[in-house]
Amino acid sequence: MAVRMLMVCVLGSLLCQVLISAELHHTEEELHPLTLYPWRNQGKGIVRVKRDWIIPPIRVLENSKQVPEDLVQIKSDKIFTGVVIYKLEGPGVDQEPKNLFEIDDKTGIIRSKRPLDREKYSSFTLKAFALSPSGERLENPTTIEIVVLDQNDNRPTFTKSQFVGSVSEFSVPGTSVMSVSATDADDPMTENAFLSYSIIGQESFPSNAVTKTMFGINNQTGAIYTRDVGLDREVVKSFKLKLQIADMGGMGLTSEGVAIIHVVDINNHVPQFHPDSYSMKAEENRYDYEIGRVNVTDRDDPGTGNWAVKYSIINDPDGHFATSTDPTTNQGIVRVVKPLDFEAQSKYTLRLTVENLNPLSSKAPNLPVSTAMVVVTVENQNEAPYFREDPIQIVVPESVLPGTLLKSNIAYDPDNSALRYEISKDPERWLDINQETGDISARRTFNMRSPNVKNSIYTAVVKVTDADGVSTSATMLITLKETNDFPPLLVPLSGSVCKGATRSGSGLVLTAVDEDLPPHAAPFTFEMPEDLSTNWTVLQVNDTHAVLHPLVELEAGEYAVTVLVSDSGSPVLSAYAQVNITVCSCDSFGDCKSETGALQGSSVGISFMALIIIMACIALLLMLLLLAVAVTTCGRRHHIKKGTGLLVGESEDDIRDNVLNYDEQGGGEEDENAFNIDLLWNPHDVPSTPGSYYPGSGVPRGKQPLRKDAPHNLPSPTYPRRPPADPTDIEDFINDGLEAADHDPNVPPYDTALIYDYEGEGSLAGSLSSIASGSSDGDQDYDYLNSWGPRFQKLANLYDPR
Repeated sequence: MAVRMLMVCVLGSLLCQVLISAELHHTEEELHPLTLYPWRNQGKGIVRVKRDWIIPPIRVLENSKQVPEDLVQIKSDKIFTGVVIYKLEGPGVDQEPKNLFEIDDKTGIIRSKRPLDREKYSSFTLKAFALSPSGERLENPTTIEIVVLDQNDNRPTFTKSQFVGSVSEFSVPGTSVMSVSATDADDPMTENAFLSYSIIGQESFPSNAVTKTMFGINNQTGAIYTRDVGLDREVVKSFKLKLQIADMGGMGLTSEGVAIIHVVDINNHVPQFHPDSYSMKAEENRYDYEIGRVNVTDRDDPGTGNWAVKYSIINDPDGHFATSTDPTTNQGIVRVVKPLDFEAQSKYTLRLTVENLNPLSSKAPNLPVSTAMVVVTVENQNEAPYFREDPIQIVVPESVLPGTLLKSNIAYDPDNSALRYEISKDPERWLDINQETGDISARRTFNMRSPNVKNSIYTAVVKVTDADGVSTSATMLITLKETNDFPPLLVPLSGSVCKGATRSGSGLVLTAVDEDLPPHAAPFTFEMPEDLSTNWTVLQVNDTHAVLHPLVELEAGEYAVTVLVSDSGSPVLSAYAQVNITVCSCDSFGDCKSETGALQGSSVGISFMALIIIMACIALLLMLLLLAVAVTTCGRRHHIKKGTGLLVGESEDDIRDNVLNYDEQGGGEEDENAFNIDLLWNPHDVPSTPGSYYPGSGVPRGKQPLRKDAPHNLPSPTYPRRPPADPTDIEDFINDGLEAADHDPNVPPYDTALIYDYEGEGSLAGSLSSIASGSSDGDQDYDYLNSWGPRFQKLANLYDPR
């Protein structure tokens, strides 16, 4: 009925507008009550232009069962000579959703073809056209708005299948608990979506624990609140509320929902010991183990901080015991955390207290803190000996004297048992220990350089055993203190300094080294003795280095400089060092040139190494000389001919200056025993040819070879010398020849074959050979040989006629 009245109102409004328009245009055409004239042509001539028609929205009720249903008719007010065709376009016609509306192309009636759903499409905007049969637009298109009117065809629903909330126990009435919500698909601007909340049922857990209504709800907002007192979690754990939502302000469609409300525990109960006295046993010398448990009760919610407790011991000043809580059972665990000594105390009485982890609520009863008494009995055990310190620390100088007492009273036995001591580890065997008293002493002096000393600490192990065989070991750390045992040494002990070092400030860099360790080593002090510091000085560079350089310009050569170096030990040790310095001319790189000062001559001697080399060379030469003499002597003895009658023989007393072998055949170039016959040449037979040389000598004939060990400016003696007139002067004659040969620079040196005279053809001396003699040996008188002295005594004996 309301829909029909609404349609009548709409049609009446449209009719009024059409009548007013007809009066203004003075037309005679009668209007149909459902016909609209959206198009009006202008009259001929100059007329006033008016606005286009504004067609009000056409309202259509959703879910209408009268389909198809005529909604409105449109018609052009322009007079055409031909046929007018009407068309309709837009959503619901030729656009999605299609086939909801249509228009009669001849009459212009718009009608709905199917029921409409406002929840899907609340309005439609269409365009209507007036066309000629050829499709030409006769008028401008007009807009038609169709509004779908809502019906209460949707039931309201809760947004959740179950709402869950909580409220603290003993909450006062009016305490907010939670809020619920619902939705309705109908038009929210109408009463179809006006919702109302209500609670239609209440159930408690445990069942029937509370019968009175404990909660209320705001019918417009859905907020749930407490409305009565008596929420005790120990009585009731939770509530289940049955909710209802209705539209049309509670008079329309309805739905139901569920709300679960939990009662939250508050800490309103004090934990209590049950029972409040306990007896436990503990072993001495054992720790970190459980000896027993205590129990408490708490009515608060298990597993929460209001139920969980913590325990305390209020009379354990030495801290032998500790408590903890078992999180599952809430029991108190009593533990021994520090070893107990039966001999010191055999029984302990502990007082324990308990309290919740969370603070008590103001609504809890005012009760005192619960306490319990725990008696702990200590059981005696055979205890091992104890060291008074572990590790045993000893600090001693490395040069400690053997027999020095290092440590005493190192261990004790709690049971007062007799102890036996021994050293179980002593890699260097430096220590002694008294087996009965445990006194540790030094067996011998320590050595800081031992591989068993690490970071100046020597490690040993001491073992002590009681009468029952129970033993204990302890580490002994002996810290060795460095003593000043070694003086510092200076390196290098030789070097070179360039001439002109005084001007350049350069010199020889010296380094001090010390076998001692700090603090008995560096820094070192370098000094020069006062009586030796005239030409040289030493300048300190850092803790370990100094520079030695001359104070004056020095000639090239070798110098010995004495330097005093001292360490920083206590007491201070010093040492003198002689530094051999070669002053030389240097090249651009600061290196000595080839003509060093040592070769140019030195006024201060040679270095130790050079002296060693010279002595080794001399020893080698002496060995070669002895070897040559031995080889020559053996060769001579081997080649002497017996019975020749010459001045040769096998007597070891032969003291002749030289032996000439005349009967040896030359062995060619490889004959090393052949005698150099060049020594027997007569100076008067020197060939006059300038380019002639003595065979095999490389020396020009007529010129004696020069000697290198004699001055070259001395004159050579005249050869040959005249023989003495009296044979008794033969000794003087030979001595004179020896002296002349020693000072003759043109003949071989004294250690080679010496030529005292020439023999053979051209010699001014007569022949001594019996072969060339005019008489036999028997005709000769050799008595004069006895007067020639001891050198010729052998010869005299050989020719003695007797």
